[in-house]
Amino acid sequence: MELLKGSRLRLILQLSALIAFIVIGLLLIAPEIFSPLFRPSTEGLREAMYYRRLPGKRVQCELCFRRCIIPPGQRGFCGNRRNIDGTLYTLVYGKPCAVQIDPVEKKPLLHVLPGSRFLSIGTAGCNFRCSFCINWHISHRRVEEVEYVELTPEELVEMAVKHGCDGIAFTYNEPTVFYEYMLETAKLARERGLAVMFHSNGAMNPEPLRELLRYVDAVAVDLKAFDEDFYDYVVEQAVSGRFKPSTPPLEAVLRTLRIIRGEGVWLEIVYLIIPTLNDDMEEIREMAEWIRDNLGDDVPLHFSRFFPACRLTKLPPTPIELLREAREVALEVGLKYVYIGNVPGNPGEDLYCPCCGRRLIDRLQYQIISNDLEGGRCPHCGCEIPGLWSMEDVERNRALRESSSK
Repeated sequence: MELLKGSRLRLILQLSALIAFIVIGLLLIAPEIFSPLFRPSTEGLREAMYYRRLPGKRVQCELCFRRCIIPPGQRGFCGNRRNIDGTLYTLVYGKPCAVQIDPVEKKPLLHVLPGSRFLSIGTAGCNFRCSFCINWHISHRRVEEVEYVELTPEELVEMAVKHGCDGIAFTYNEPTVFYEYMLETAKLARERGLAVMFHSNGAMNPEPLRELLRYVDAVAVDLKAFDEDFYDYVVEQAVSGRFKPSTPPLEAVLRTLRIIRGEGVWLEIVYLIIPTLNDDMEEIREMAEWIRDNLGDDVPLHFSRFFPACRLTKLPPTPIELLREAREVALEVGLKYVYIGNVPGNPGEDLYCPCCGRRLIDRLQYQIISNDLEGGRCPHCGCEIPGLWSMEDVERNRALRESSSK
């Protein structure tokens, strides 16, 4: 009996060795037969735009200032773009984790369709890692770590139309990291007569940015500081040495601002003042001068109040006096439209005529109390106030941009 058991065991071992030998041989001779078993599925995924293939099935993403070089099976810094067998895929196409209707004033855009409502969407992921991010629970997460819904661009546009929205906004996290989804939705939204905007950190590369701007009416850009060292702290330049940006982030943001303005898309700039970190008034003066000289004195600038969030919880909220001082500095430099945000009831959230000083739009945070503009002009002195005050203005600006690009 023991002899019989030993014979069976030897036979099993010999068969196992033979099978292993055959499998290993096939893997060496014809690996394509078995590689699908070990390669992640691409079912339901969309190939990413703006990347190039490198030797060894590596790829380099060309979408943002980081230009991540991604080995097979790995993701870029944002966590949303994965190299699968030498092809880069977006993992968040059609998978928003934040969908709601917001007033346009929340974006914040204060010279665009006052009192209008935008269907606003965001996904997981970001190409920054701001320690003070108020939406860190999605922007610092990967898609598999959040709850999301599946909505095609067509379904998003239909949702916006059904609920009587004036437009679609891409916001909450950095829209660059769901670029393909945003681009296709923006195209469809314009066809249905909806306004399109996005709120960005401004670190997108020029080629994808210019393509996107063809279908966008307005952009709000966060200028986090006017100092490269602050941006080094904000964006976490390197993670294990792999994701050091190819373009300094402040330089990338300033480049983006120039491009948006140059393309004729409506632009507003947001500066979150964080006590002790980016509240130096000389630096703020330099920033305001740069905006005036490079973008124009009619670009709205928002000084927004900081509240403790994410990992930056030990600093106090921004003193309101500090916001007032920054606004006065920017006005002294010559900027015409300077706002204070996150302070409901503060006069700095209202629109004033730069010619006669009269208040033209009275706001209470996101609500319009009164709007005295008449055809985009001050009714008291006739001064023209730049902006997209109606859908007619939006359509007119679209036509102007299209004619100038021919």
